[in-house]
Amino acid sequence: MTTSSNTSHTSIRKQLWVLAWLVSILFLAQPAVAQQCFPKQIPPGNYSGICTLGGGLYAVVDDKAKEDGFYIFHLSIDTLSHRILAAENRGYRSSGHANRDMEGICFCPATRTLFISGEADNEVYEYSLGGERTGRRLPIPAIFKKARKNLGLEALTYDTFSQQFLTTTERPLPGDSLLRIQAFDNDLRSTRQYLYRLDKPKTSKYYYGVSELCATGDGRLLVLERQVHVTKMRLNSQSIMRIYEVYPADNTFLNKRLVKEWSTKLTLTGFNFANYEGMCALSPQQFLLIADSQNQLKGVLRDWFLQLTLPSQSVIR
Repeated sequence: MTTSSNTSHTSIRKQLWVLAWLVSILFLAQPAVAQQCFPKQIPPGNYSGICTLGGGLYAVVDDKAKEDGFYIFHLSIDTLSHRILAAENRGYRSSGHANRDMEGICFCPATRTLFISGEADNEVYEYSLGGERTGRRLPIPAIFKKARKNLGLEALTYDTFSQQFLTTTERPLPGDSLLRIQAFDNDLRSTRQYLYRLDKPKTSKYYYGVSELCATGDGRLLVLERQVHVTKMRLNSQSIMRIYEVYPADNTFLNKRLVKEWSTKLTLTGFNFANYEGMCALSPQQFLLIADSQNQLKGVLRDWFLQLTLPSQSVIR
């Protein structure tokens, strides 16, 4: 009886692994929903982070904005086609402080406030919805001050499932081989660090790193890795985007699983190149991304939005 039972369980596990593999292949093979841009409604920018506020409103940070703060965009999204039907810029809300290379932004429902990470100062401040700083901030551990220039605090998210903030640098800190993802609780206390291994770049010509973290609301954390190669002539420049799924509650070292990969390229016949830096969850399956166009560089790059459908839960963790 024991042998038969073990054989049965082994067979079931194999079937589940096959099912998990098929689900992964299905979602990896799906083409990305067509990129959309709204040049008449959305000003040229260096958009690096986005979060949803509800009611079709989104807070967006621009790392080259004149002052520290954020935009408010209103996006009308069709729930069936998952396409943006209309976009509106409702203005920039400044804190009155100098730009600090704002990279990540998240909304905390409990306090109805926003938190923004800055790569220049490696700080995360809290803001009212009007744009003013509240005087509170996340107590970033001193080790993060070692981050190299332009490789500091890049990504930020708030997880409603675990009720914690999560932030990380673009690449590992000097002397580290793994990326540190730092967590904070609702009382803005530093709690623990998770370790994450980055993909190696395709070649030495590719700029790479983590551009965003995105909590899904069901216990998972998505990590957006990007590799970008910009040629001297701009033509044939390429971006490779990969979204990995991890479970922060499991272990200190995060085992990652690829759930989506796609690339964009700049050619004579297509200006679809996009460097995605911001990502937020509309639901555990629907996600909205925004690209950094470097202020619509040379009149060629676009401020792209992209919606993706991803699995809500892994079959095998």
